[in-house]
Amino acid sequence: MTSTSGAIRTTPRHSTPLHKGAILTIILVSYFMILLDNSVIFTALPSLQADLQLTGTELAWVQNAYTLVFGGLLLLGARAGDILGRKPVFIFGLIVFSVASLLIALSPAGWWLITARAIQGIGAAIVAPSALSLITATFQGTERSRAVAWYSATAGIGASLGLVVGGAMASWFSWRAGFFINVPIGLAMLILAPRFLPRTPALPGRFDITGAITSTLGVGSLVFAILNAAENGWADPATVIGFVSAAVILTVFIVAESRAAQPIMPLRLFASRFRTGAYLTRLLYLGAMIGFFFFTSQYLQEALGFTPLQAGLAFLPMTLVNFAVAIGIPRLTARLGNTVLLIVGVTLTLAGMFWLSRIGPDSTYLTAVALPMLLIGAGQGLAFAPMTTFGITGATATDAGAASGVVNTFHQVGSSLGLGILVAVAGAAASGSTGDVAATITTEAGAALTAGSIFLFVSLVIVLALIAPASAALRRTHTTATTTGARDIPAVKSSATRLTGSTTRKDVHA
Repeated sequence: MTSTSGAIRTTPRHSTPLHKGAILTIILVSYFMILLDNSVIFTALPSLQADLQLTGTELAWVQNAYTLVFGGLLLLGARAGDILGRKPVFIFGLIVFSVASLLIALSPAGWWLITARAIQGIGAAIVAPSALSLITATFQGTERSRAVAWYSATAGIGASLGLVVGGAMASWFSWRAGFFINVPIGLAMLILAPRFLPRTPALPGRFDITGAITSTLGVGSLVFAILNAAENGWADPATVIGFVSAAVILTVFIVAESRAAQPIMPLRLFASRFRTGAYLTRLLYLGAMIGFFFFTSQYLQEALGFTPLQAGLAFLPMTLVNFAVAIGIPRLTARLGNTVLLIVGVTLTLAGMFWLSRIGPDSTYLTAVALPMLLIGAGQGLAFAPMTTFGITGATATDAGAASGVVNTFHQVGSSLGLGILVAVAGAAASGSTGDVAATITTEAGAALTAGSIFLFVSLVIVLALIAPASAALRRTHTTATTTGARDIPAVKSSATRLTGSTTRKDVHA
């Protein structure tokens, strides 16, 4: 794929800070709207389920229809931006997303809702990669570092604030209002985007349709098999067919990508320990976090008796801590480096998740939920920016767009797979439960959060095994170059700068 950064300048030299601020605002508000709908549904789950008479599996598909299509088509969306230009693709994606939001709000039945959520995922898959690429094309140096920090902060805050918005809308109006709200926001962005967004050149290339279809169908088959196993058992024919289909289709995807002239996921991106570590860490981290939002919101309402609004507000302390930490990321990165921030961030999230997994029917909000949430919020604020940075580190000009797409793909695929696995774990844990609804949801939530803690532990191991050694190697290289006065110091310095977004402290942070 062809980058929109580096060799191609898309922002006029006379671009003013005010104009750049407008560009960043449009990008972040649009991205925030996408992330909002990734979580706005959670605090509305009980009322939505009662309104449309959905089963537990159908309820999971309300979320997975969005995240699965979103993740599966992200790389194709990134490719479309390269070939057709980021600005028109971004605007088209906003139109699709806004129309789908209206369809969701008008849903008369479960099948309509799930279908509309899938269409909404298509719009999100078009907007998200163009958003990150437009940031790369518009901002350089320390400005880009700050823009990426705001982008990463939006990722964490959007998910958390969506819970508050969803709960408020469900309590005051209806769960549908949480999707109606996207229509005026989308219209406002559609008015501003044509005026302010930079126009990137349409570059020659091909659409890797085979890669897009096989990746989406492969992951979709895997998620279906996991969810079906939770409801009908691992030996059920549909479960077996789902797993076999996933294995075959994903194998075809890998073979097709290795042979494609212009693949949507260049396998060479995984040659870097930084990028591979970031992708796998993001996959597992989001798998844990989606379960946290899905089950904690239900636990608050079904076990602790919170209203949807109270459940949404219950996440507010985490959101505030997340935001406070995230806006300080540029300074923390300059002082400590991305590797340290990522290790501390994942560790804090793991500690909070494990603490929260100890919940019981008689637990109190303050000690069993709120305090663990503070740790999770701080961990999120620290972890997202380094994960994003490492995911695009060292990518060539040719692969920069693809690297950005893979970051977002693993974000969404991690959510889909993680939720599928955690729903299966929760179902197995509560299969013999004869208690009331509160006892059942407590058992399910505890089991899912424990499994999520395992996800986070494995992600921490990956950071320590892949990213930390690569970071240490980069520091040694820089130290050697500095000591010997080698002529390639600028190259080493450039690599270190890409990892931190800063040129402070000898540019060796990784």
